[in-house]
Amino acid sequence: MTDFKIKKLPLGKDVETKKVLKALVKAHQTLAELKGVVSSIPNQSILLNTLGLQEAKDSSAIENIITTHDDLYKSELNLEGLKSLEAKEVQNYISALKHGFSLMDKHKILSSNHIIEIQGELEKNNGGFRKVSGTSLKNGLTGEVVYTPPQDYDAIVRLMSNLEVFINNDELADLDPLVKMAIIHFQFESIHPFYDGNGRTGRIINVLYLVMRGLLNIPVLYLSSYIIANKGEYYRLLQSVRDTDNWEEWLLYMINGVEQTAKQTIGLIIDIKGLMLEYKHEIRHRYKFYSQDLLNNLFKHPYTKIELLENDLSVSRITAASYLNSLAKDGFLIKKKLGKSNYYINGKLFDLLTKSR
Repeated sequence: MTDFKIKKLPLGKDVETKKVLKALVKAHQTLAELKGVVSSIPNQSILLNTLGLQEAKDSSAIENIITTHDDLYKSELNLEGLKSLEAKEVQNYISALKHGFSLMDKHKILSSNHIIEIQGELEKNNGGFRKVSGTSLKNGLTGEVVYTPPQDYDAIVRLMSNLEVFINNDELADLDPLVKMAIIHFQFESIHPFYDGNGRTGRIINVLYLVMRGLLNIPVLYLSSYIIANKGEYYRLLQSVRDTDNWEEWLLYMINGVEQTAKQTIGLIIDIKGLMLEYKHEIRHRYKFYSQDLLNNLFKHPYTKIELLENDLSVSRITAASYLNSLAKDGFLIKKKLGKSNYYINGKLFDLLTKSR
């Protein structure tokens, strides 16, 4: 077990090596392309919800909170008879992500209090920073303690205050935003300020920071799928920085994750956009009730229900049900029933979101 003691930021050393700088060029190019593709979707809330749900699932899976896509999308509808506690926890994640984005968009900073609010929304409690000692990080296979974060409440507060300044004051360190994001993530996970939800909160901070720095307009770049695919390396490299103070491998891991994830997200958004155009052409050609709000509803919610359409289109329940049943009859949606409630699946969108996962 390491005797690593967290130092205040900035680091006081140059960590932007030649390899790091070279990797940054490709990552920024891909991020800029992603930002442009996102802007090509007229209603970006579609992506915030649809991709946010996927991220919620993946980020929770890292913490062994496992749910199926089916239960996750049902959970969004609050259907009677759904009993998946894991899906409800994942729903808490998307709620925390949206709340954090709202706070950052309003205040243009990401403060310690905002981070506490994000974690509180995630865990549905007001526990705040850890006040009781005893927290340690263990090897999931052996049970061996690999790292003990700060135990003293005052030390946690001091370190989080320092991290807050580092996040929001770019004059402290002349660093590329992606390098800074990786340092912020390392520092937050090392402080481990909460009893639970540190990993998920830290991954929300990642994407909110990219938005805050203008690299994205909305939070749609999520590293959780990359971390799942490279989970052993993620934990090894975090610990390697604590053990050896060698930042290069960790920074390259995170920068590479941004590039790879951005490429995957670009492909997915292009596919979603193509499917939206297909549905728009076919539904508009076939039905007089076509509207952009209808199309948005079908792509914002992989699973939808009468009440959602009723609210989004400002129509009666009978009218909303008629629209959805017509679309299901002609194969645009798949009609299902749970308990007493009907729900409707955009099957082609579901397939896009779940392929290769």
